[in-house]
Amino acid sequence: MEASIFQPLRGRGASGTTLLIASLGIYIVIQNSISLLFGDDTLSFRWWSVKPGLPLLGARFTTPQIAIILCSWVILVLTWVFIRYSKIGKRIKAVANDPTLARMVGIDVERIYLWAMGLGSALGGIAGILIACDTDIMPTMGMNPFMMGMVAAIIGGNTIWGTAAGALLLGMAKHIGIIWIPTRWQDAITFIILLGFLLFRPQGFSGKRKRKAAV
Repeated sequence: MEASIFQPLRGRGASGTTLLIASLGIYIVIQNSISLLFGDDTLSFRWWSVKPGLPLLGARFTTPQIAIILCSWVILVLTWVFIRYSKIGKRIKAVANDPTLARMVGIDVERIYLWAMGLGSALGGIAGILIACDTDIMPTMGMNPFMMGMVAAIIGGNTIWGTAAGALLLGMAKHIGIIWIPTRWQDAITFIILLGFLLFRPQGFSGKRKRKAAV
């Protein structure tokens, strides 16, 4: 995908919005291909029996949900360490900040894009496996996590820890909100939070407000 779609688009000066639309198009093609090959039935690879959740702080958590929380935090820390301290991670940050300047100082930008695509795909694959442990498998299972992850990144300010804070905020708001409103409004709560951030704090949790300087 990187070599055949995203790299040619960037070569033509495509904006981030164009790349996002291309990603959505790829997602739809993959989703429908899965439906054609494997059908639309809900499948499962769980071999363990379903048991009542464990009580914690007034809520109940199943064993897969506890495992998902622990694995997510481990992966979050490992990803932060990789981006912060490894040579490839530092170059990914440089390219994300300014690809033109990164190319000027000798960084192979296209190779770093491949690394970033591989890392993102691996994290997405792990997320899909963890979700499947809790909610089973279906061709359309990726859209809701994709939308939630995108919103979390926006309100988090496009940093690892900011995105984690945004994800926690969304999860808590969605599940606490259904105490007072019907469950069908869970997704609406997410986008109300997104609109609030876009209106009042568009830089997100960890971003800094831009300042104009007179020259």
